[in-house]
Amino acid sequence: MNSGTGDQASVFGALADATRLRLVRLLYGQRGPDALCVNTLAERLGVTQPAVSQHLRVLKAIGLVRGEKRGTRMHYFIHREGLKRCRELALEALNVPEGGEEGCPCDCGRQTQATRTDQGHGGGDS
Repeated sequence: MNSGTGDQASVFGALADATRLRLVRLLYGQRGPDALCVNTLAERLGVTQPAVSQHLRVLKAIGLVRGEKRGTRMHYFIHREGLKRCRELALEALNVPEGGEEGCPCDCGRQTQATRTDQGHGGGDS
């Protein structure tokens, strides 16, 4: 993955699909000998094998999923270090300070909610 905001966008983009979220939850419970192949994942998710393969490709690209060759088939599971990194990136992205700029930078005279509240013009408790 890239760094900073690019990594954060990659994580959110990968998890923005409902089927991929279901896939992550399904894989989360799998470890070592319990890893699942594409056929089983497709059956449990109710989607086609090519769809599962595409979703796995996206999740592998962000480091969240790993595959392990067993015989002739790949079996997939959540990469725990990748999961930790994805959590950190999501938390960093959502850790934004409250408030913001004092006013609109275009000089239109509009103020942000934080400024109106500070001056006693926002909220109902003034």
